[in-house]
Formats: sequence, C-alpha cells, structure tokens
Amino acid sequence: MKHSIRLILLIAILVPLCCGCDWSHKPKFDEALLAGYWIEGTVHEYYNANGTGYTWDTADDVTEEEAQPFTWTLDGATLTQNHKMTMGGIVPKTYTVTKLTASTLMYHDNFGTFHSFIKQ
Repeated sequence: MKHSIRLILLIAILVPLCCGCDWSHKPKFDEALLAGYWIEGTVHEYYNANGTGYTWDTADDVTEEEAQPFTWTLDGATLTQNHKMTMGGIVPKTYTVTKLTASTLMYHDNFGTFHSFIKQ
C-alpha cells in the first residue's frame, strides 16, 4: 500500500514538471533579420519586412526589374516562399533555415540543395 501511495505521489510531482518544459529543440530565427537584400553568386533575393519579396538570377540574363515576386513566411526554421508565376499560379518552395544573422542566411531544401547568402 505504501509503495502505491509513493508511486502516485511521484507521478503527481513529475507530470507537471515534464509538461511545463519545452522539449522541442527546433531552432527559431528572428524574421526581422531576413528583411533586406541577399546575394549568393548570381542569385539575388530581396525580402521586404511585410512578407513580400522578389528574386532574380543574373546568370539567366534576368535583371532586378524582371525579378520574380514571391511572398514569404518564416516559422521557426521553416522558410516558405510562394513564387508568383507570370502566367498565373503559385509555386511554393519550402526550405530549412540553418543560419540567419544580420549578415548571413543559410538554408536548404529537402532535395539536398544548400544555399548560403550574404546580406548587402
């Protein structure tokens, strides 16, 4: 009987302690750091603070004036870009951010493509 009471008391103490802890180890990045102009080689991305942006690649002979617009969200480490196509339609792209500082943006997709941008 004493063993059962001790076990119940132990559970009653441990459950609230465990439930109060944040066990997720997902990194969280400050989306305010994302706003601005980023470059990786010939790829350019511009993020506005309001969740819009645009991208262009000079290797494809595309200028900033011809850039593809997108909307973006950053939830924890998940960066989602919804690219607006010229003929209509939306192409969603999802990335995992691994580093976001005032000067560096690094992310990758689920297909093994890694990107490393420097803020201008």
